[in-house]
Amino acid sequence: MKHEADVLQRLRDMILQGDLAPGQRVPEAHVAALLGLSRTPVRQALPVLAKEGLLVPAGARGFAVRAFTKAEIAEGVDARGLLEGYAAHVLAQRGMDPETKGRLQDLLAQGDVIFAKRHLVAADERAYGEMNRAFHDTIVEAARLPIVKGLLETLNRIPFASPEMIAFDRLGLEEMYDALWYSHRQHHQIVGAIAAGEGARAENLFREHVNNQIYSMSLRGEDNRRSPMARLEPPVNEKPVRGSRKSKAPEV
Repeated sequence: MKHEADVLQRLRDMILQGDLAPGQRVPEAHVAALLGLSRTPVRQALPVLAKEGLLVPAGARGFAVRAFTKAEIAEGVDARGLLEGYAAHVLAQRGMDPETKGRLQDLLAQGDVIFAKRHLVAADERAYGEMNRAFHDTIVEAARLPIVKGLLETLNRIPFASPEMIAFDRLGLEEMYDALWYSHRQHHQIVGAIAAGEGARAENLFREHVNNQIYSMSLRGEDNRRSPMARLEPPVNEKPVRGSRKSKAPEV
């Protein structure tokens, strides 16, 4: 059972990180070779990923990676903000246990280290993404809301909608520093509101915090050509920009 779960997670990661691009067919033999596995566990995993919405039927018995639209991604991020904001509200009202408080303080300190040098380097992409995901997960876990947690797990399978999805290469390190530093200051404010038992404030801060992701990725309003979502289809005579795996955007 653990082996099957590992195969599923590895395939999810390949889709969410862009190793398997939107619209790409997913042949069992090819994927099995990439993972160094036999075809059987891959064959068993593909229908599960289709039920999760990451794959769609293609051909007689095959599958392809689902292409999410910008509107669908924005909807996913919006919904995540509502659910995580509610979790923060509940946690503030209930009160944090010392373990949760210590964990959040550790994550704030990790973020502070990233920004202490007053600039970003390429390695900070992964470090910030992992810290951000852990911050969000810690609050949701501590709120002890199993239905909310399950809904968030589904939403986080939408490419670009989860908290760790950062794309430095399209925004540039200098511009990204300002955006992420502001988001991390919000982390401090959210923890402060939860610790003070200010449920409504914690919820509103969390919603605004998640909303920053929508605008930084140009999921609403006019496209920012430096956004990771901007080049869903390159203009005529312009070659696609090769970026990090996380910066590969879905089709519209």
